[in-house]
Amino acid sequence: MNSINCNKHGGLREGAGRRLGSGKFREPTSVLRIPKSQAPVIKDFLASYQRKKLSNSLDPVTDFELPSVIPSTIELPMFSSKVSAGFPSPADDHIEKRLDPNDFLIDQKDATFFVTIQGQSMIDVGLLPGDKAVVDRSKKVNIGDIVLAVVDGEFTIKTLARSQDGNARLLPANSSGSYSPIEIKDGVSFEVWGVVIGSFRRFR
Repeated sequence: MNSINCNKHGGLREGAGRRLGSGKFREPTSVLRIPKSQAPVIKDFLASYQRKKLSNSLDPVTDFELPSVIPSTIELPMFSSKVSAGFPSPADDHIEKRLDPNDFLIDQKDATFFVTIQGQSMIDVGLLPGDKAVVDRSKKVNIGDIVLAVVDGEFTIKTLARSQDGNARLLPANSSGSYSPIEIKDGVSFEVWGVVIGSFRRFR
């Protein structure tokens, strides 16, 4: 009896095809039959849907302000005594030095601007709606910094992190769970504009 070698052709080969989770949406896919003429409509809808999901977590900021060209020097008393309520009397002789708010808030005047916080995605680090965030474009950006970033043309303030695959992530600071991390994937326009080095607010 002659032996016959049967070569198998076709069929699923191990490792063939697109790797699971490697597409734009990072999740398994399924086949959906639609009229050919409607394919662009479906693609536009999905793109709009993704932009809407992204904007919900961005908390975009739009108000930008520059420091005065020649900031006026305002030196206010800096007290060394701890205050639980009320205000210490200058007669107590606890004045340690005088502090200029401009020097305290601004390191590089030509590289600094202010941004108004508009959402609640960073309240756990003390950035509340209406606060002025101090952004310095001259600072070297490090993982863990609070940054002003541009994601697909929208400005947002988040904490810079890195995912396991090495891509950048923007993390909210709101323990309510209302905001999701922003994953910077292929095809997403992303740039860090500056590091948030401080903030200030008024109560009245």
